[in-house]
Parts: sequence; structure tokens; C-alpha cells
Amino acid sequence: MIAKKICLLGSFAVGKTSLIKRFIESIFSEKYHTTIGVKIDKKLIHCQDQDVQMLIWDIEGLDDFSDFKQSYLRGAAGFFLVVDSTRPDSLTVAQEIHRQTREIIGDTPFIALLSKMDLLNEQRVTADDIAAHCDGHWEVIQTSAKTGENVDYAFHRLAEKILMAE
Repeated sequence: MIAKKICLLGSFAVGKTSLIKRFIESIFSEKYHTTIGVKIDKKLIHCQDQDVQMLIWDIEGLDDFSDFKQSYLRGAAGFFLVVDSTRPDSLTVAQEIHRQTREIIGDTPFIALLSKMDLLNEQRVTADDIAAHCDGHWEVIQTSAKTGENVDYAFHRLAEKILMAE
């Protein structure tokens, strides 16, 4: 078995904690709980004929870049950038987080998660919007912690990218 540290990054209230709860416990709660600092969970998955212990770091919302905790990223094998499909500003924040993260940990595998896809009537950001802002260089997966849409797939896909990069 191998262990891999995965970080979830994004603006406040984009759904990072909800995505993790869906992946780890298969549950969703409408209650909003602000993450302060970092919360670490783990889950064992099987990927590419290997058991992979995913150490999942739920990092507090990063709207104020002066408070960006570089130490949280040390040792990360991969990360998710979470963008809220109902908040265009969360894409701008994700772009800045991506820039800073690349400066800190280099060319580490990542995936952009477009969250809250169950809120179709409130959607303001699409996968095409992300592609346009990022020159098509980001892999984007549309997710919903509420319905579970693509949540397991996203974590398995990131594990694949990490294993392929080794």
C-alpha cells in the first residue's frame, strides 16, 4: 500500500468539505460548517492494481491570499481546485490559488472540480468557462456533493494522474 497526500483548495463555501464527506462517508448535509485551518481524512482506494491510502487535506477557504499557508501544501502528491458553479468569483480565486500552488509545489497533478452541479437554475460557471480562462489546460470534472455525481470518479481520476506521474 502507498499513501498519497491530496489537498482540496478553493474559495470559502465552494463545497470542499461536502465533497470530502460524500467521498469518505457517502453523506451530504445542507448545514454549512466553515473549515478553520485544515482537517485531514483518509480513505483507502484501489487504483491501477494498487491500494492507495488517500490522505485528504481539507484546507480552509483561501480568499485572502496573504493568509495562504504554504506549509499545508508540502508533500502533496496532487490537489483539487474547487470552483463553485454558482459563483463566478470562485473561478478567479481558483486561478490565483493555482498560480501560487504551482510556485510552491511545482507541476503537481491536479483537477478542477466544478461543484454544485445539482443547482442548475443557479449555475453561473460552466466547464467551458473554466477552459476559456485556463487555455484548456485544466482537466475539469463537474460534481455534486448533494447527488454524488462524479465525486468518487474525481478522486479515482486524481489517483490515476498521481500514479501516472511517478
